[in-house]
Amino acid sequence: MKKIYQRFITSKNYHSRQWIILLCAMVINVLPAFSQTGRTVSGAVTDEKNQPLPGVSVTITSSGNGVMTDVNGKYAVSVSGNIVTLRFSFIGYTSRDVKVGADNTVNVSLLPDARQLKDVVVIGYGTSSKKDVTGAITSVKAEEFNAGVLTTPAELLQGKVAGLNITKSGDPNKQPATILRGPSTLREGAAQQPFYVIDGVPGASIDLLAPADIESIDVLKDASSTAIYGSRAANGVIIVTTRKARAGQTRLSYSAYGAMEKVSKQIDVLTGDELRKYLSDNGVKALAKPLDDDGSNTNWQKLAERKSYSQNHNLSYSGAGNNAEYGASVNYFKNDGILKNTSLERTIFKGYINQRFFNDRLKLGITLTNSATKSDDIVQSQVLSGILFYLPTVSPFNPDGSYKENFARTGSGTLNPLSLIDNNFVKTDNNKTLINGFASVDILKGLKFTLNGSTQKDQNNVNSYLNSKSGLAVGLNGVANRTAYKNTSDVVEAFLNYDRDFGLHSVKLLGGYSYQQDRTNDGFGVQTQGFSNDNLTFNNLFLSNPSNLAQIKFDQNYISTRRLISYYGRVQYQYNDKYLLQASLREDGSSTFGINQRHGYFPAASVGWRIISEKFMEKIPVISDLKLRAGYGVSGNSLGFDAFTAQLIYGIPPGGGKFLNNGVITNPIGPVRNENLDLKWESTATTNIGLDFGLFGNRLTGSVDYYIKKTSDLITDYIVSTTQYFVPLLTANVGKIKNSGIEVALSAIPVKTNSFTWRSSINVSHNKNVVESLSNAQFTIPNLLTAQLGGKGQSFLSSQIIQPGYAIGTYYLWHYLGKDANGVSTYQKADGTTTAAQPLTTDQRVTGSAQPKLIYGWSNSFNYKSFDFNFLVRGVYGNQILNATLASLNNPADSKFQNIPRFTLGESFKDVNGYLVSDRFLENGSYLRLDNATLGYTIRPNVKAIKNIRLYLSGNNIFVITKYRGVDPEINIGGLTPGIDNKDFYPKTRTFSVGVTASF
Repeated sequence: MKKIYQRFITSKNYHSRQWIILLCAMVINVLPAFSQTGRTVSGAVTDEKNQPLPGVSVTITSSGNGVMTDVNGKYAVSVSGNIVTLRFSFIGYTSRDVKVGADNTVNVSLLPDARQLKDVVVIGYGTSSKKDVTGAITSVKAEEFNAGVLTTPAELLQGKVAGLNITKSGDPNKQPATILRGPSTLREGAAQQPFYVIDGVPGASIDLLAPADIESIDVLKDASSTAIYGSRAANGVIIVTTRKARAGQTRLSYSAYGAMEKVSKQIDVLTGDELRKYLSDNGVKALAKPLDDDGSNTNWQKLAERKSYSQNHNLSYSGAGNNAEYGASVNYFKNDGILKNTSLERTIFKGYINQRFFNDRLKLGITLTNSATKSDDIVQSQVLSGILFYLPTVSPFNPDGSYKENFARTGSGTLNPLSLIDNNFVKTDNNKTLINGFASVDILKGLKFTLNGSTQKDQNNVNSYLNSKSGLAVGLNGVANRTAYKNTSDVVEAFLNYDRDFGLHSVKLLGGYSYQQDRTNDGFGVQTQGFSNDNLTFNNLFLSNPSNLAQIKFDQNYISTRRLISYYGRVQYQYNDKYLLQASLREDGSSTFGINQRHGYFPAASVGWRIISEKFMEKIPVISDLKLRAGYGVSGNSLGFDAFTAQLIYGIPPGGGKFLNNGVITNPIGPVRNENLDLKWESTATTNIGLDFGLFGNRLTGSVDYYIKKTSDLITDYIVSTTQYFVPLLTANVGKIKNSGIEVALSAIPVKTNSFTWRSSINVSHNKNVVESLSNAQFTIPNLLTAQLGGKGQSFLSSQIIQPGYAIGTYYLWHYLGKDANGVSTYQKADGTTTAAQPLTTDQRVTGSAQPKLIYGWSNSFNYKSFDFNFLVRGVYGNQILNATLASLNNPADSKFQNIPRFTLGESFKDVNGYLVSDRFLENGSYLRLDNATLGYTIRPNVKAIKNIRLYLSGNNIFVITKYRGVDPEINIGGLTPGIDNKDFYPKTRTFSVGVTASF
């Protein structure tokens, strides 16, 4: 079988192979349609409150023909025969089969099925019942989302999905880091993030959505589920489904909240008086007055921080008739950052209309979404360092109101933090627009053709200005920078779905084609300086007066266009509601990679056994559900690349500047990137074995998954000889990473009475990450040194190492041995001896890891009559954080020109090595956080125009239990340098909000 498969995918008959992949997934069984003649049965369908239910499907079970109820819940259907059975079904309600005898009028009442909606899982190009899923998929519905001030919808999932780790800081303008089942690449940014699909649009931006517009989020974790998305799915797939109107319903909804945020913790540094006493006690000459000491006790953290206020408003309207669904919403969000002059303001507009024709056989729809974001920011790397290090013995201002500065002062934090905040700023305007439409045709019974098309535009304008008083641009009379770049993405997909039942057999087939074109970096960036005044800031750059050509700088970004063409097929088979099979194959062709490796194949297969459907399970009534799953698949990682990654590129070489060529100012042009004809995507093969179960009538449900995820052909830059290549770096496929782990998720209803319900769910996951190789036959390297944190005398030092046999995020540090007789820190050398001097790089050793051993979340919800209360506890266990911030602050010898923490009061003033980044500052990063808690009350007035009004109070980051001494233990564990706190950690906030939701 393996030889046949290899011969097939390596066949030279390329176009024939593509059509085979598409057509082999389609098996069309054409049956003649028989029209029903005879009498007419009519009636009305109502809900549990005796209200009419429009849009209910009324089907004759023997023929499959049927109608839908109108806006008043009424129907009329032609039947033949003396006795027929009508099936009444509607999403969210329990279906009913009614035998019809001689009566021509049949009225039916349907009861809600709260579980039915939860059982629908989006699997990519279709949906499935949860009981029929054979892969590792977690579905989170809107009522389970996190509450609070959320800057991006990704935060809705924090602590909700086993194996999914989402970390964020208090910065409103920073995206959280999202890692699913461990890091599996040597690249940063998008290359480590899951792939988002929004309402069927692959690669759509999650920031286009308001949280209130999301109906559900499905997280596809294993390759047997994700491989249908091929070369972009190695890090998992997150499928987002937005809210749509239900047939016959009109709804007007409004939700809003106001929130107040404050800093949850500050670094405990000395006051001005404490620093003066410390210096005096150690015989240090008094600070120079008034330049370094004017008698002040300045708390720079307090001056730079503020109470932050946020607000969110969401107004939506939707409706649906017999032949159409439509809706529109607007969302406004404003979040003032906890640091002065930082904020985020976003407005999102969305509208859609879906129309049905020809007895619902043709469906057309279009959706338009626009997100406009304005961000204010500061030079955070300088400010966050400055509020810790800047001397507390001076005031912010001179007597004339100008900022007090001492540009001659050395050490860390040499610039006035308030001056940095007020005299430098960054403003970003980001506008995202997504237009997506679809057309679907029911060709034959069970056979549907769908055509999807979308275009997404992302316009990003970033403007910054360092004014004439800025300590970052002394004597430059203002420095302005303007960039404007547009990225566009166009996607067209066409696919066929075939869904039929044949007795005990059920078959679902999918075959499709996809085309995507991405154009990036379409724009420019320019910097200039020398303005007569600061009034216009970055506006009207032509008014600048640079003294020489070198003071005008242009961004070196390449406009690029890349294309992805794909064919895919999938088959799902079920026998007797017991035995399940799913198999898929996707072929991707990408212009990004080397010309010899532009086509990749991503197969997957999984099986399931619904043990609960076996007869012998009837003797075990305590078990209400039991299913065994197993799957294997291969997915790829092509995210984070431009169109020229594998090509020879000419540009301005590093360090190259303009020169005179025959009296003409000319840019130097030369090779800046080597060509690699064999560069291809990283491939991740995943084996997943899972067990789903339910006990006591599904009062307790859960799942256990064990997985092995192996990534090969890792892409990174390798050092090469310039005798063979133009430049010393080559982007190539070398190396392997393995992630393996276990995930457990449990949900229970411990208490349920007529007036009180308690629901609880917990998830725990363990992942082990290891780099298996960094070499192949062509390239050999022993390790990659990362995390160059800088600091006094340590600019050359790397604090982490990527090395075979160890995890990404392995620390590589000097080993601290305590103090000598003079109170000076000592360290172990490579030969085992002790030194009181700064060690060498050869004295570093592997010690500790940033990767957690456990990630967990525990959520609970309580409902008592009209009251509801829910909370979420989440955390990590077994990871280590490098507190480089504390190391840098712990510098008693430099306390005459920079502040020190209270921690240093226990250190000797003679310790000239205390600041060195060593394993002394490697701390336990475990924490348990009460992440959010919400108390709500729902009012259901006896007014027909108002369905309900809910009022609530909510808190976020209420408390955290940890041994970590830094600002907060929730450090980014994504990227190649996870788990490092290095003087630039935006303060974590504690939030309290009050809100209202109303439906009309």
